[in-house]
Amino acid sequence: MTSEREVRVLRAADRTAEAWKNGGGVTRQIAARPEGPDAAGFAWRVSLAEVAADGPFSAFPGVDRTLTLAEGAGMDLTVDGVRRLVDERYVPQRFAGDVPTGCRLIAGPVVNFNVMYRRDAVRAEVSVVRGDLALTVPPGAGALLVVALAGPVLLDGPGLAEGPGLSGEPCLSGEACVPGDPPGGPVRLGTYDALLATGGEQGVLHLGAEGRAAVVRFTPGG
Repeated sequence: MTSEREVRVLRAADRTAEAWKNGGGVTRQIAARPEGPDAAGFAWRVSLAEVAADGPFSAFPGVDRTLTLAEGAGMDLTVDGVRRLVDERYVPQRFAGDVPTGCRLIAGPVVNFNVMYRRDAVRAEVSVVRGDLALTVPPGAGALLVVALAGPVLLDGPGLAEGPGLSGEPCLSGEACVPGDPPGGPVRLGTYDALLATGGEQGVLHLGAEGRAAVVRFTPGG
């Protein structure tokens, strides 16, 4: 069985902020599978978290987390009783999402790029890159997510002209995906914009990042 090919541009301006119950921050979801508002039922979920106050992280049973500092001075974490200093930007940090985790801000608010996935169902590889890179989309039920963390990111490739754009309508030579870009030109991602490619044979996507881009590959399996 072959998964249907899909390429989507996910603009930062279209996201809504979800306030934390403890009042310590807000989360803006970038993408999740399955899609929907149920934050507890995801196989994987990617978001930006704005942390404004010290306090505990929410626990997610059976979930692993990869956290990358995107803005701010950083955090002094205690993960399952072990201190973990997160004070360098664009360095992914992986730890269990179902153990007690406390957070103390080092010097004011931060923004974290947060990838969560169920360890018995999904594998996730997270990297932060810059410059030119060739990317392939995982086959079958896999997914590739590219998020611009700093500066513009350009993406070009055969699949970009065939997926639904911002309005859900087909992209024709890139026009519907990126209003204002020339027909046939690359997709341009501003800071925190994203591109999600899933299913089928996408071919090679060519990435050019003047700043930093997060690349996340999801594949089935625990």
